[in-house]
Amino acid sequence: MLKKLFFLSFFTISVLFINAQEQQSFLYKGLIDRKMPVTLYLQAQQNGCGGDPFYMAMYKYDKVSKWLQLDISRSDKDEYAMVEYGFTGLMILKKEENTLKGTWISPDGKRQLPVFLKQENINKKDSETYQNKLDEVNYENHDC
Repeated sequence: MLKKLFFLSFFTISVLFINAQEQQSFLYKGLIDRKMPVTLYLQAQQNGCGGDPFYMAMYKYDKVSKWLQLDISRSDKDEYAMVEYGFTGLMILKKEENTLKGTWISPDGKRQLPVFLKQENINKKDSETYQNKLDEVNYENHDC
């Protein structure tokens, strides 16, 4: 019985450690249209089948909007297409060192605004807070 308990505990800790290694979180802050401050939380999780990571993200206009969930596609050149849930806008961004630069585009394509975001340090507690918010936003958007 003691061996089984030890094995189960070891297995659980190993799985938690592996999952922690497979997920990375990034926080970016910056401006859209050189004047609207925004915060973007991006999570990269290793694909269980191999290949490219799976991305989840949300962003908001600081002090103005609620969190907006983003559906993300990434190219092999570190270019991202981030579509707002409900297709209320689209960002096409290029990762360059610790920045994301590109354009926000309205659904009709008539408004195109420059985007500049810089990666911020994020501690474990804040990462957990953002992760919980991302889970909540995802649940709100995809719950039956």
